[in-house]
Amino acid sequence: MEKFTALAINDLIIQSLNNMGFEEPTPIQEQSIPPAMNGRDLVGQAQTGTGKTAAYGIPMIHKIIGHFTEKPQGIVLTPTRELAIQVAEELNKIAQYTDVQTLPIYGGQDIGRQIKALKKRPQIIVATPGRLMDHMDRRTIRLDDIKFVVLDEADEMLNMGFIEDIEKILKDIPEKRQTLLFSATMPRAIQLLSQRFLKDPALISIQSKEVTIPLVEQHYLEVQDRQKFDILCRLLDIQSPDLSIIFARTKRRVDEVSEGLKKRGYSAEGIHGDLTQAKRDSVLRQFREGIVDILVATDVAARGLDISGVTHVYNFDIPQDPESYVHRIGRTGRAGQTGIATTFVIPREIEHLRLIERVIKRKISRMTMPTMTDALEGQQRVTVEKLLGIVEEGNLELYKGRAEELLNDTDSITLIAAALKLLTKEPNTAPVKITEEAPLRPRGGGFRRRPNPKGPGGNNSGYRRR
Repeated sequence: MEKFTALAINDLIIQSLNNMGFEEPTPIQEQSIPPAMNGRDLVGQAQTGTGKTAAYGIPMIHKIIGHFTEKPQGIVLTPTRELAIQVAEELNKIAQYTDVQTLPIYGGQDIGRQIKALKKRPQIIVATPGRLMDHMDRRTIRLDDIKFVVLDEADEMLNMGFIEDIEKILKDIPEKRQTLLFSATMPRAIQLLSQRFLKDPALISIQSKEVTIPLVEQHYLEVQDRQKFDILCRLLDIQSPDLSIIFARTKRRVDEVSEGLKKRGYSAEGIHGDLTQAKRDSVLRQFREGIVDILVATDVAARGLDISGVTHVYNFDIPQDPESYVHRIGRTGRAGQTGIATTFVIPREIEHLRLIERVIKRKISRMTMPTMTDALEGQQRVTVEKLLGIVEEGNLELYKGRAEELLNDTDSITLIAAALKLLTKEPNTAPVKITEEAPLRPRGGGFRRRPNPKGPGGNNSGYRRR
């Protein structure tokens, strides 16, 4: 904790950080906290999972302690409901020994309930732009006393069409404020936004190679699109991940892959922007609690999720740009744990894979194509581990008499082999239809999807590398 203490942070916050298990600042925290504590505006480029919530939360809470007013003093804007909830939870943990309270405000929750919570006068509000503007219109949130503004995942708010809302909100906040902007990427629109609303900001960039990548074992498989699903199932059988996230390029693919996995007996659910908020919440709760161990998601749906224990990430479709690749594989290999990321690449996308390797400055190793025999052996290994686990648990007295009877008639090797056959989940090869998608290919210095004549309208409304 010496490095945190050296930053002249309030002792009550130091006590919280110690209780939360923080040992030393992450790179984004180490570089962001000093200028933020000194009152400077800040632009930080960093991926999810680098500790940026604490990077802005610590200075904000430090400045609010002992300076309460009737109205909120800090506002954090986030692109999604899930991220708003996560940020609010972490800020409340950082402030657990203080009187500073943080309230998440988002769409999908009863607004009357939010108005009631606002009457308790929280000092910090974490909000999605649309719902914050609803409260501004109702005058249930007044921004007159805001001294500290954070734009979290600014590029994602841009992608989701919130840029005009953000501009309106910032115009309604007193100019005498401190503004911090965090974004994984820095497209032109975000640069222009920072130029308009931030004053002489400190510029901080945490490169991709400094975050998450070192702890993630990375592989790729060169496959035809029609082979992907069967290969994915084999990998799941071989690797038997505790919790895994499968990234697909489109909502349609998410639905097809998640339904296909369920058809073959896997515990899987999909998540994308077209789901109702109640369904999204239900899926994420089941995944966090381990009721569902495979989450199939689009990039946008998974953005900002901070779920511990994810051991494997599978890129069913190669991400559209290197930044997205880093975001995806950053879902695993967290909190000092190792993770495995596997990317499916069709032959015409190999050049795109090489671009990703150049940006992350790391070679992604080619994996040998798994076979049905490999999958069966993987399932047998899992079964053996379960059997040995039961042996270690003990409490087998009720079964030993029957076991002795069986051994009188059958040799032990044959009997155990039969038990393994009975308990092993043999690979399911039920036919599953996955709509084939066009590959990404280079054009004009970037990458975008090729038109797919089989898709709806055969248009070219796919992804472009900015």
